[in-house]
Amino acid sequence: MLNLRRTLALLLLLLATVTLAACEDEESPSAGETPGPAVTAVTRPAVPDKVTFMAGFKPQANLPFVGAYVAQEKGFFAAQELEVDIRHVAAPGENFVFLASGEVQFTTADAATVLERRAGDPPLPLAAIALIGQRGQQGFAVLADSGIESAKDWEGRRAGYKGSEPTPDYLAILNAEGVDGSTIEEVRVGFEPQVLTEGQVDIFPVFLSNEPDILRGLGFETRVFEAADYGAPTLGLTYVTTEEYARENPDIVRRFLKAVLRGIEYARDNREEAVQIVLKYAPQEDPEHQRFMLATELAAAESDLTAENGLGWMTAGQWQALHDFLVQYEALPPPLADPAAAFRDEFLRQVYRDGELVWP
Repeated sequence: MLNLRRTLALLLLLLATVTLAACEDEESPSAGETPGPAVTAVTRPAVPDKVTFMAGFKPQANLPFVGAYVAQEKGFFAAQELEVDIRHVAAPGENFVFLASGEVQFTTADAATVLERRAGDPPLPLAAIALIGQRGQQGFAVLADSGIESAKDWEGRRAGYKGSEPTPDYLAILNAEGVDGSTIEEVRVGFEPQVLTEGQVDIFPVFLSNEPDILRGLGFETRVFEAADYGAPTLGLTYVTTEEYARENPDIVRRFLKAVLRGIEYARDNREEAVQIVLKYAPQEDPEHQRFMLATELAAAESDLTAENGLGWMTAGQWQALHDFLVQYEALPPPLADPAAAFRDEFLRQVYRDGELVWP
């Protein structure tokens, strides 16, 4: 009974202390003022900033897409007080239209495309905020049993090209190896890999992250040539916003970038879970193919530069070299007065410290 009385006494004392503290926290009225009702402070949760990210292609395991998917599903956007609407283009290039109109705040683009759009008429003031692909996306596939062992073996063969003309990557390989291009029959082709497997061409341009695996799935092993292996300064996919948005919303840009880079790091360290997350956005895709894509793009995202500074890192030297490379092969008329204006690296410098992502 004595213990019970002591307990009750302590509880009453505690209640009185809390009540007194609450009264003392209320602002006392000044002389002559009529006391008003007590005001209780209420802590409200922060309202997240709403932004839209539009991936530049269909749902799949392109690494910048994966970074956004994982950031959404693992709560990395929420941790940065962002509410992100993830969309995908319905037609090529519409992401830039929506970005320019302000309907979309972030998208993806090949580094060469960023420069080409800035040099367009009218110019589109894109600003890359991270370089995810440290190498270019394109390669040139030949059938493994074709007898083509080196670029010199391209002579006398038939080479396909997509678009309006052969790309700088293709021309760079010819120049690097002293290949006589006049002996090669260059043929405009579509995107169907059967063009190669049916012998319509001997050299077929491919996207490295997916088409070699598609050809393997059709039963054909390939050998792939990349311009980067011949000294060409190729670069891959970037995260992009506009100069205006970056200037007016630097804190949102920083938080978005931190979340997607955290997503990429998580995907690198948890690959199977990342593939399953991709399949939530791309349920019709083959899981094995998505594993191939993720592995290929993660490999292309790493370099000596990123090992020292962090994934997504980029330098003015990289952008200048790519710019000069495109100018050399007449893929960028006219040249840009300041190629370095195509990227903004201050956000990377804010989210990394000694090569480690600062989280949260």
